[in-house]
Amino acid sequence: MPLYDRLLTSLRGSRGCFRLYRLLAAVALAEMAYMAAASNSATATVRIADDRGGNIGEYWSRFTALRDTKEQVIIDGICSSACTMVLGIVPRDRICVTDNATLGFHAAYRPGFLGSRIVNEPATRTLMSIYPDAVRQWLARNGGLGMATIYLSGPELFALYRKCR
Repeated sequence: MPLYDRLLTSLRGSRGCFRLYRLLAAVALAEMAYMAAASNSATATVRIADDRGGNIGEYWSRFTALRDTKEQVIIDGICSSACTMVLGIVPRDRICVTDNATLGFHAAYRPGFLGSRIVNEPATRTLMSIYPDAVRQWLARNGGLGMATIYLSGPELFALYRKCR
């Protein structure tokens, strides 16, 4: 029998509705306090693996929402293209990387004639502005954002982001 039904059954012979409402209000407050404590006690985690990227605007929205939830991010596999925006949107202290983590960077592009890719300079500048300084420096040392994808993993990645436990 649900809690509210048990309360109603036990209180039918009591001194009126006032006690019933007070008791129900107390139960409701206790349930809300429990739910708030339960939701704050455990930190959720988002795992990124095999994410090849996509539309910059969609990733901006996704990672901005993720930043606002205060969730931890584990990069555990490929995070390429627009996926790498997570590095500049979610605070660094909430990101960790595993031995499997590989970040892939390239210039933003738009489709051209017959499926060719044309570098989108304004979008590429936006990507660069989102990345933290350490990532921008690594990119500069490794040729910058171009049509070819460059990969960051292993010890070079662990020098920039903490390793997950």
